[in-house]
Amino acid sequence: MLGKEVTQAGSNITVERLRFDYTYNGKPTQVELKQIETIINAKIKANLPVIKTTENKEEAIKSGARAFFAEKYPAQVTVYTIGDYSKELCGGPHVDHTGAIGPITILKDEALGSGKRRIYAKIV
Repeated sequence: MLGKEVTQAGSNITVERLRFDYTYNGKPTQVELKQIETIINAKIKANLPVIKTTENKEEAIKSGARAFFAEKYPAQVTVYTIGDYSKELCGGPHVDHTGAIGPITILKDEALGSGKRRIYAKIV
């Protein structure tokens, strides 16, 4: 949607809401934010399984897992895979399937500083 240069820079998620920090050199339009919301809700509605595995960090990265905070991970890592859509190193916790989340509504997007942004959303 916004390009492959976008990476996660942090998050905070509860059962009611989420905050997602990301890198992006620009400001997403309202149309782009609505498209992001639509994609997320489609993945939630698809009720995709969330598979948790423990792997060697280097092997996981070689296999295509995204490691947004690679320097912070130990040699053995937890990898979460959501269908063929997402494979990431993460500390979790996570749901067993995407349908357990419920749809989201993006409330706002704001700049945090040079090249970093934050999305706020509620889980409805």
